[in-house]
Amino acid sequence: QVQLVESGGGLVQPGESLRLSCAASGRGANDYAMAWFRQAPGQEREYLAVISRSGSTIYNSNSVKGRFTISKDDAKHTVFLQMNSLQSEDTAVYFCAADPKASNLFQSQTVTVWGQGTQVTVSS
Repeated sequence: QVQLVESGGGLVQPGESLRLSCAASGRGANDYAMAWFRQAPGQEREYLAVISRSGSTIYNSNSVKGRFTISKDDAKHTVFLQMNSLQSEDTAVYFCAADPKASNLFQSQTVTVWGQGTQVTVSS
């Protein structure tokens, strides 16, 4: 099974940008559709974006459409989340997720593999 490790979180000011990375390792690391979720304190884990195994199909949550962009580098087995125009309400723990079926990545309950999460804090 694939393992996921996120990086790139941190403290930024409102309006700034941040890019998260998720490195996949293990058997068949490129055979999974990938996604980003986030979870703020006291809230449910929220789907943000999904990218298909081939990278040809991308889905974005309406909550972050136009500000967040998911992409992947198959050679490095890495998925990215570029986050622009960050606001305080974007403060959360951000999780990378993987599943052989992209359709399982739109809700947390059906995800097969999770990373450990990385904290993003947006504050002045």
